[in-house]
Amino acid sequence: MKKFYLIYTLSFLLCLSGILMNQAFAQESPMEEDYYKIMKVSSPEGTLLEVGGLVMLPNGHLAVATRRGDVFIVENPTSPRPYFRKFASGLHEILGLVYKDGSFYCAQRGELTKLTDTNQDGVADLYETFASWPISGHYHEYSFGPKIGKDGSFYVSGNVAFGNQEWWRGESRVPYRGWVIKITPNGTIEPFATGMRSPAGLGIIDGELFYTENQGDYIGSGGLWHLEKGDFSGHPAGLAWTGMEGSPLKLTSAQFDAVVDPRKVKDENGRYIKPENVIDEEFVTMYQAKEKLPDLKLPAVWLPHGIHGISNAEPLQIPKGHLGPFEGQILIGDQGQSKIMRIFLEKVNGEYQGASIDFRSGFQSGVLRMAFAPDKSLFVGETNRGWGSAGEANEGLQRMVWNNEIPFEMRTVKAMPDGFEIEFTKPVDFKLATDLASYAVQSFTYKYTPVYGSPPVNIVDNNILGVQVSDDGMKVRIIVDGLRKYYIHRISLDGIRERKDSHSLVHPTAYYTLNNIPTGEKLDLVDVSRYNSIVEQEKIKAEEAKKAATSKKPVAVAAVKPATPKAEEVPSMEVINSLLAKNTCTACHQANKRQVGPSYADIAKRKYTNEQIVELIYNPKPENWPDYSTPMAAMPQVPRDEALKIAAYINSLR
Repeated sequence: MKKFYLIYTLSFLLCLSGILMNQAFAQESPMEEDYYKIMKVSSPEGTLLEVGGLVMLPNGHLAVATRRGDVFIVENPTSPRPYFRKFASGLHEILGLVYKDGSFYCAQRGELTKLTDTNQDGVADLYETFASWPISGHYHEYSFGPKIGKDGSFYVSGNVAFGNQEWWRGESRVPYRGWVIKITPNGTIEPFATGMRSPAGLGIIDGELFYTENQGDYIGSGGLWHLEKGDFSGHPAGLAWTGMEGSPLKLTSAQFDAVVDPRKVKDENGRYIKPENVIDEEFVTMYQAKEKLPDLKLPAVWLPHGIHGISNAEPLQIPKGHLGPFEGQILIGDQGQSKIMRIFLEKVNGEYQGASIDFRSGFQSGVLRMAFAPDKSLFVGETNRGWGSAGEANEGLQRMVWNNEIPFEMRTVKAMPDGFEIEFTKPVDFKLATDLASYAVQSFTYKYTPVYGSPPVNIVDNNILGVQVSDDGMKVRIIVDGLRKYYIHRISLDGIRERKDSHSLVHPTAYYTLNNIPTGEKLDLVDVSRYNSIVEQEKIKAEEAKKAATSKKPVAVAAVKPATPKAEEVPSMEVINSLLAKNTCTACHQANKRQVGPSYADIAKRKYTNEQIVELIYNPKPENWPDYSTPMAAMPQVPRDEALKIAAYINSLR
């Protein structure tokens, strides 16, 4: 009997131990670094790989072009000891590279250059100008590309310059600045589209041309645009050349300025005043301007500034058989935040739109170029000179390797007539998925002005009216009240858990750009779950309070006014970290280290008052920090009480 009791007790303890261990594991959800390892690619000592172009060659070698004007061939690039061979040198600021018919093509400042090894000794001996375009000599006139279209033509994009007096305003001083040009296989240049400001990322997706844009004047936030011939994507500088021969666009600068005020205002000394964000001003959005400017092309996907990057770079389609459930989707690198986002695209009413989701952060420098290797790992080319980025290095070449385990993620987000359908990579917990409290949707947009960037505006919290979960737990469809066409919809699934291990989503938030609301059948509210645990808990508390009030005699109690926290009081670090993340401060700032912007400790040394810091959050003054290349955007959307807490924290670092 004693022996049986001992065995029973031991079995019970083992079972209890197993339960406790399962609970512990369930609480620790895997993160992106648990699935995607970042590995450094060893390069020769003294080699600075400020990568401007990457391309995999048919033989498995990797070609690397640098901003310093070199092209390297890397043999055995995925091995522990890759071999670097210099193929070409003496070029100017290479920011793109392709391989075609045995030759390399790269965009320099003012030309598309063809590099050929005619004697097969492993070094380019023939440098040819395949096509050329004007330059004014301004430092910001970068040229990006090329990419090769379906017909074998090359596409190259050109940065704008900046004004002399109006140093903040993008200018097209010579033809094709602020344009994407098409270069035919015989070297003829054709103007293709304009409206670009700093188009660092051209990409071919399913045979069509796309590009990414960075926040700046007239560009409220970064985004991904689908480009067709004759498109105008938003920045007006390139409109100076729509009258030239062969232009597919006839929109003029005057016609644009009549719709979007250029704010060319002078002070009493006759000097132009830099446009600044004005809280509660009247403004137009890009979609409102499109009503009067039909040539204007809206982004397929907005990439919210400070959340999904600050300097968006190359889009790259994930090949078939790569990265498991995400094949066919798009990766977009970001130079400023040194990370990669994942984009799901769909066509609604013939127009592209879709969702952006974080994918992998933590690269050592700004992500500019990417290329998949034969072993399905991803090479990542990095640079930050003149631009600033997160990370410990100023340049580099790294490799991201997937461990073939499927993370719990939103695989796709699709627009529905009454909301969104979300497909997961693993089945969800049914009880949590049918609870409306597991979801939150907020919609917003940006201003369309010559101010550098825009805060989110017209912010609305959209109610979730119902949810339907598929039988296999792989999909949910949420009914969202008040969908808004042309708005970004922030979809948060913080309450969703994976069915088997109760893990949370690796990335629980997606940003869907709703250019069109699809037609079709809407869900009937009688067929969906409308249960909301938070609402039910509030009802129970209210009922309990009501019962308690009626069961006791009233007792006179002196009213005590709650103490108002002083602005100088510093909240806990848990609260501060939450506020910094919520308001995207961590995108550019760290406590004690320079990043895209100054550290909080360096700001504290300026001895601003808390009120002055709040004012600088709302209306930054980049001239106060002249050695930082990326100016801070105005952030009037930060609630004043939260801004004061952040200011108090900053000043506590003195």
